[in-house]
Amino acid sequence: LKAASMSAMILYIITNATVFSWLLTSEQIPQSMAQWMTAQGFGMVAFLFVTNIILLAAGNFMDPSAIVLIMAPILFPIAAALGVHPVHFGILMAVNMEVGLCHPPVGLNLYVAAGITRMGISELTIAVLPWLATMLIFLVMVTYIPEISLWLPRLLGVVNQ
Repeated sequence: LKAASMSAMILYIITNATVFSWLLTSEQIPQSMAQWMTAQGFGMVAFLFVTNIILLAAGNFMDPSAIVLIMAPILFPIAAALGVHPVHFGILMAVNMEVGLCHPPVGLNLYVAAGITRMGISELTIAVLPWLATMLIFLVMVTYIPEISLWLPRLLGVVNQ
């Protein structure tokens, strides 16, 4: 019964996120935002910085699946308009989601680790801070050095440019 209610809650979140992203896309809000950002002189570097801040902030309060369903239709057209490689942007979102899974208050990985180790969340949060700092450094590197996320797809011939 508990699993059914948890599944229903997750499906409710995903359903609402899907409807919201469809509404945003049908109203062409991402395209309008892309035009506004390019008109304001936002470059790729500024956009990627703002994207990281938005995704990290959302990771504090939301489940990664909901964040991706809501934010990808908004941010991806802007990224494409600014020349960000689609694979690079996908990896950037994935790394942001992983950072979100490892910090409170919603960090699911923290709750799983707390259950396994029988540690409190606050105690575990302090223990994970060095790893979180390492993940944030990696996020900055992935954000501004696209070769980190593109070398393997290029090596495999999946990505041409």
